[in-house]
Amino acid sequence: MWQAKHVRERLHALYPSCAVELLGLTTHGDRVLDQPLADIGGKGLFIKELEQAMQEGRADLAVHSLKDVPMEMLAGFTLAAIMEREDPRDAFVSNAHRSLTELPPGSIVGTSSLRREAQLRERYPNIVVEPLRGNVNTRLRKLDEGRYAAIILAAAGLKRLGCAERITSLLDPEESLPAVGQGALALECRAERRDVIAALAALGDRITTLATTAERAFSRSLAGDCHTPLAAHATMRGDELWLRGLIASRDGRQVLRGERSATAATPDTAQALGQALGAELLARGAAKILAA
Repeated sequence: MWQAKHVRERLHALYPSCAVELLGLTTHGDRVLDQPLADIGGKGLFIKELEQAMQEGRADLAVHSLKDVPMEMLAGFTLAAIMEREDPRDAFVSNAHRSLTELPPGSIVGTSSLRREAQLRERYPNIVVEPLRGNVNTRLRKLDEGRYAAIILAAAGLKRLGCAERITSLLDPEESLPAVGQGALALECRAERRDVIAALAALGDRITTLATTAERAFSRSLAGDCHTPLAAHATMRGDELWLRGLIASRDGRQVLRGERSATAATPDTAQALGQALGAELLARGAAKILAA
């Protein structure tokens, strides 16, 4: 709802005479909180009901966290705009410890992400990683109740909800490579709604769009899904688009990393960059990790 209200405010600023109404929906991913996402169908569970509302004409557009949007869009739908990215990093949150390196052996760390789990297990084999579901406030409450020594959350979500003070430390991408699209908001609509696509174009951010295009192309080339610990993060360095990618086994024992860059970044070169890095990791053994 914070994301939807944020987009409504941006649209009001652009089009003061346009009425923008919010249609609040609860998705299957919101309702089933006692199982890991990978076990109930993955992140696409957060958008199905929203797409149904657009299909039925009850909604004109939907606002998503881009990392929750499947790599292959449902036929008839499109991402009309990808907005400027918030902080893409993961956040370490704890009431008793200042960093992951300070956690005693056997400490329980909560996360809902296989990507985070694999990277934690690789670097910190002596900690215990357990599932953590629920909205941000629910996850923080579980930490405060002492169920976990620490939890890992997306920094963007904490900052957007006014909980930045709960961040104990931010994890550098070198330590925890972010999820594909993490920190970015995506605006989805029916592909046939040229009026909506045109109206939303002004909310798009060029740099974020290029970066996430490369990240999503990387994931798509590896056929990454909710059962795949996969990460990718792209940034601009001058006129160069730099992409880092990772695929791992859930236990963190097998981890493949790679990076590539491209100059004169355009949507086409960003797409090609992600595909090339994916192909490189496949050639280096990613297929074996995927098969397992």
